Amino acid sequence: MPQPLAIESVNHVARLTRHLEESRAFYRDVLGFRELARPNFKFPGAWLYNYGLQIHLIVDDAAPLEKGEISTRADHLALHVADISAAERSLIEHGIPYKSNYVADRDVTQLFFHDPDGHHIELGCYPPVREADVEQRAASTPLPR
Repeated sequence: MPQPLAIESVNHVARLTRHLEESRAFYRDVLGFRELARPNFKFPGAWLYNYGLQIHLIVDDAAPLEKGEISTRADHLALHVADISAAERSLIEHGIPYKSNYVADRDVTQLFFHDPDGHHIELGCYPPVREADVEQRAASTPLPR
């Protein structure tokens, strides 16, 4: 069986947007990303960076039309915060609606909310993943055939 790809890290997450300026301000002013120089593509967008991650905003009519309900199970971008209470206060100060979810067996409070285009974002203060946990799970999970 071939070896898995030699991936080193996540480089960026792309988000389709109908609201470029609103999304740019949201990722910059609410989430703390900073603008990067962007190649001269033939379509509008913006690149932002912080926390070792780039967010690529791409203007496209395929972006969601409505935000809908805030879901704790939708596709989402999860970001680690050191203080979930401070993050919650910040969401309130910015006037951003959110849902809170508590995962008892991990003692993690999660905050879910939308960006201006309805993409879900999660904030949490997550425990570190230990290599022993990964190895234990891998040993107990049969490989697909």
